[in-house]
Amino acid sequence: MTEPVVMGLCSGTHDSAAALIVNGRLVGLVEEERLNGIKHTKAYPEQAVNWLLGSAGLSAGDVTDVAYNFAPRKYLKGAVPLGHLRPGTAARAWPRARSFATVHHRASQRLRQFGQHFPQARLHGVEHHRAHALYAFAASPYASAAVLIVDSLGETTTTSICTGHRSAQGIALSGRWSLADPASLGYAYGAVTEHLGWRRGDEEGTVMALAALGDPGRFRQLFTEAIPLTGEAFALNPALFPLRVISSRYPRLSAAFVAATCPPRTLGDQLDQVHADVAAALQERTEQVMVHLALQARYRTGERTLCLGGGVALNCVSTGKIVEHAGYDDVFVPPAPGDSGTAAGAALHTHAQHRVAGIEGECYLGPTFNGVDVGAQPRPGMSAHRPADAARYLAVALAEGQIVGVFRGPLEAGPRALGNRSILASPLRPDVVHRLNAEVKFREPFRPFAPVVLADKADDYFTLGQSAPFMSFASPVTDLARDKIPAIVHDNGLARVQILTPRQNPFLDAVLREFDEITGVPILINTSLNIKGKPICGTPVHALDCLDESGIDALLLEDWWVTES
Repeated sequence: MTEPVVMGLCSGTHDSAAALIVNGRLVGLVEEERLNGIKHTKAYPEQAVNWLLGSAGLSAGDVTDVAYNFAPRKYLKGAVPLGHLRPGTAARAWPRARSFATVHHRASQRLRQFGQHFPQARLHGVEHHRAHALYAFAASPYASAAVLIVDSLGETTTTSICTGHRSAQGIALSGRWSLADPASLGYAYGAVTEHLGWRRGDEEGTVMALAALGDPGRFRQLFTEAIPLTGEAFALNPALFPLRVISSRYPRLSAAFVAATCPPRTLGDQLDQVHADVAAALQERTEQVMVHLALQARYRTGERTLCLGGGVALNCVSTGKIVEHAGYDDVFVPPAPGDSGTAAGAALHTHAQHRVAGIEGECYLGPTFNGVDVGAQPRPGMSAHRPADAARYLAVALAEGQIVGVFRGPLEAGPRALGNRSILASPLRPDVVHRLNAEVKFREPFRPFAPVVLADKADDYFTLGQSAPFMSFASPVTDLARDKIPAIVHDNGLARVQILTPRQNPFLDAVLREFDEITGVPILINTSLNIKGKPICGTPVHALDCLDESGIDALLLEDWWVTES
């Protein structure tokens, strides 16, 4: 039997991406935004596909199977209004049904269109939460685990629990339980994000950061009523979060919610205490629901380890609470828990009869530009040279207070800087957070920055008590951290830590060790190589643009040290 060549696709909604499996190995997972420069792009991932095929020495005609990260027919379940023809939801029942029918049609059409790009391929629609779960578990190191997926919507599912198993034959999922829309934690968080003046589906992290400045008690009762816990999971109160209609013409919050909180804020409006208090109550309730779901997953599966996926798994404060309160021996979040990771999950589903290598523990899965030669003058007004020892040179510059972009090695998968497309800075500088927010990233002044720490020194500064290679968990800090590096501690007393092993990123490990030798602190601030509103830099051109447009002092572009003259 010929080994299948499987292209997994996330396309048409947001966070377009592609993943390719050839000869039983994941060739790569690439987000299109990193190559086309459009954040959260929904475009067909043409550049990602072309890079993957080129890396494998294949053409589109060699692809035997295309796996789409949605199963279009499953939207039809939402096109039936009968369950919502009751007081509180009846007014939206028919518009909701029509919207699901429309999405079914569009998704079906999109799947057929993929056949035009891959003329020899069989086309597969893969259930969205299954794609999430397969990727989350396959990327983990576990032989078996509970798998909890929480997002806004996958066809008609919003939350699911299953057990993942790994064997010589590959990976498998069993014991599936799911919760259907309209009970959606992602829907609720996105609705409030929009109400507070930020972009839904993009800036939920800003609301999570703002929550640290608020008093959750002010609106605690409101959110308890808005998102009640149930014996199995949770629900949404339709009097506060109206029934979902997949259309921008239908608001996601009711007049009653607005009256009980504050008027809608638009970007640029003054940020008041009430906005922080709403964010704090939302975040507190989200943490409570996520811990409740994690406990349910443990009860249902009997597993002592947990894999998390879906967009809500990007809420690092909630995942940190799960580590602290849900009683698991270990918790894992993959580097791309949002929809881009489902491109790999869909491909895994279609290749399920085989064991796939190259995914467990991997995050550097995209293009590399090792041979790039920028020359002595990459652009007018810029100069470049090659330092003899790049790690030492970078560490010295950081210790002196410079803020430096790093573009080196393969592109990361996922939304967080993991060392290859990063902006690094010393946490010892008292003004570093202000400078990064105001002059480099151009974002809100209350936004925190994540630390990256040597794994053998992590327990001196953080109390998480487990691995954290992908910046997935907000951890409490020790007295030593509060005393020596307060810049990395947010107002809630937490830090979204990346705990780095030498195997994971040898170059960044070397930089940290050099910085530790110079300063006595084995920690750097690590934020993504981009400015607000733009994706992480995926090409050398984007990296040079970032140097030109931001306030970073220098850029390490592969082996080249680039500065503006």
